[in-house]
Amino acid sequence: MDRTTVSRVVGRPNHQRITSKLKHSPTPSLSDKMEQPGNATPSDKSTRSSFSSVREIDSSDLAQNFTSSKVSSYSKSTEEAVDDLPSPPEMATQTQFIPPITQPQSRLHGCWFPAVAAEGFQGWKQIGVRGRQASKSYGDLQALNIVWSTPVIPPKKKDPERPAPGQSVVERLPAEILGQIIDHLVLDVPPNGVSARNVDLMSLLLTSRALHSATLNALYKNITIPHSRIFRKFLSHITLNKELGTIVRRLDFSHFNPTTLFSTASERATTRNLTPETLMQCLELTPFLREFLAQEYVEDEISASVLRKLFFGLERLKGVDFCGCSSATFRTAFQSILLSDWPESLSISRLSLHKCITLPSSVFETLLPRLGNLTHLDLAGTRVTNEALQSIPHNAKITHLNLSKCRLLTADVVVDFLANHPAVKGLVFLSLGVDARSHELFSEDDLSRLIPTLPQSLRSLSLKGSKMIDYHIDLLRPLTKHLEELALGRRLKVADIDRLFVPDESNDGNIDQQLEWIPHALKYLDLSDYTVAELDLITLFGRNTSIMKKYSSPLEVIEVTDDMYPRLAKSPVVKQLGWTVMENGSRAWLVRVHDPEDGPRDSGLRSWKVGAAFWGMRKIPVACAEVGGMYGSYMFKRKL
Repeated sequence: MDRTTVSRVVGRPNHQRITSKLKHSPTPSLSDKMEQPGNATPSDKSTRSSFSSVREIDSSDLAQNFTSSKVSSYSKSTEEAVDDLPSPPEMATQTQFIPPITQPQSRLHGCWFPAVAAEGFQGWKQIGVRGRQASKSYGDLQALNIVWSTPVIPPKKKDPERPAPGQSVVERLPAEILGQIIDHLVLDVPPNGVSARNVDLMSLLLTSRALHSATLNALYKNITIPHSRIFRKFLSHITLNKELGTIVRRLDFSHFNPTTLFSTASERATTRNLTPETLMQCLELTPFLREFLAQEYVEDEISASVLRKLFFGLERLKGVDFCGCSSATFRTAFQSILLSDWPESLSISRLSLHKCITLPSSVFETLLPRLGNLTHLDLAGTRVTNEALQSIPHNAKITHLNLSKCRLLTADVVVDFLANHPAVKGLVFLSLGVDARSHELFSEDDLSRLIPTLPQSLRSLSLKGSKMIDYHIDLLRPLTKHLEELALGRRLKVADIDRLFVPDESNDGNIDQQLEWIPHALKYLDLSDYTVAELDLITLFGRNTSIMKKYSSPLEVIEVTDDMYPRLAKSPVVKQLGWTVMENGSRAWLVRVHDPEDGPRDSGLRSWKVGAAFWGMRKIPVACAEVGGMYGSYMFKRKL
């Protein structure tokens, strides 16, 4: 007689229905085994995005491909509701009858006793009495894989080639190499801002001592704070274990979004997770901090005591970023520390006050003369003065300088500073762009004096908003042999711009100039100063212009004004010439479609980009990290 038992297994991703048929059989069948369906694997890390942030997509075949999302981009895997699984194995059960002592010949009185596990007993329901199964038990121990006694497990033979604990190949790697490997597993920002992150690394902490040390360093070296609850959790950990605070080298608030957990300011104030007091406590517990990255969403938490700690109390601090901080609270805090006793020099080498538009000029006149180790300086949109700029110490080695939209600077001082100041002889990135609708920095004569003084080390140059004439093309031609990014000013014609890419034709038939021509190195060209009415698209896409042709390579990206995007997106000519149109926020680009026959696409990664991969960044990074969060918005989404 067969009896069918249906049991449901609860608590798994897929609801499984297990149907088992238990039968009497002379020999047990142990070959059939139940299989569990595998879990779906989440999408690749490169497609994840932080809160409403701008992030580069490295896996794309196109440059200037960004994501901007508020939710997780994990792909949703399909799950089966019912699995058809094989039935559990049939088994044979041996039993023995024990007669009573007083009536040894009786078969009526007595008891049935199961054999021991070693003799085949695996469940009470398999006991047969008088030709049928007499047990009325609801459950079957066999379905739960429970036996009468624990089977004897034969000892495993030790593999002579297996290394001893702590002596595996991975564990014996140098700490620097092991740390680099584990760094690839670290997820700084959770996919949707609030879900758990780095869960796999928690298991890695329990593997061995060597991996524990390397993993702990990877987890605490660069701390990214996407919301206040993470900050509170991190602060609690380093308060209880002060040794963890000594590992921290970077405190990154660039992904911070106060609305992730709390929709109103009153709710955020009630929790008091991130306040000037808790931030100050955090800085006290991280004495070896090297990079502090803030932005406008944490500007009210940067008090005078926090600023004093950053500038005077952290001797190893190298990079500070206050991007977009412009509140009255932040301005008052900065003004209050100007009365303090400042040291003669500061340890900071990378400073960004990008769009700190409310800071008074006295801040720059106090701060800049003390930055003798300066290499990266971003003062875009600030009130820096001529005197403050000239006060930068001569022993500084500035490679990245952003003076965009600094209205208090004059052309004569800027030209003299770039031509004669010893600190800028090795410039790699230089942005002097302005918004021509409201301000003009360089005239035609100013550019004629400036361009010849620029160093050969330059890789990115922005002259956006300047008045240019065709003569400036002759001055820019030598620079294009090593420049990779160039933002042109206004009033040029398409024919003038085209001369950057091809040699001039000789009227007398002399081809010496063409033979001596050195190809350009430009990857990015910014023409966003030209409106739809000013940029002659017919000439740009015409036969006699080489800019859009294949032989203008390595040119890969042309930035245009965002008003031009709808028109270019509908034009079939763009696609016919091997280009496409991309846009992000207030910016738009013509991007060359990569041809697989030309080999692998240039990823765009350069050491001078400090972590960014795509072209035309508006903000200078002060820490080498993936582009994302609020910094990504300032770099690739907003206008100048």
